[in-house]
Amino acid sequence: MILVNTDYISGKQFEMLGLVKGSTIQSKNVGKDITQGLKTLVGGELTAYNDMMNEARALATKRMVMEAENLGADAIVNIRYSSSAIMQGAAEVIAYGTAVKFV
Repeated sequence: MILVNTDYISGKQFEMLGLVKGSTIQSKNVGKDITQGLKTLVGGELTAYNDMMNEARALATKRMVMEAENLGADAIVNIRYSSSAIMQGAAEVIAYGTAVKFV
């Protein structure tokens, strides 16, 4: 499966199959929330939240790819990511793009 954030793939002709997406809502445990809250007092990277968002993006991407594979897609073009806070310490990540089949 080819994944790109452009609306074309060099040297490939394709037909569009439709929108595909994947999403997840992730949170860290209370202990991580407390330690990351204390980290905001001294500054620096919030690594536990960074890890959480990386895991969420990976899972959302995996779900998007699964949806595209179910359509018989060869690639997903014009991929975008979006995130939003659901509550303190929890975020939704969605990945979406256009599933395409090579001709």
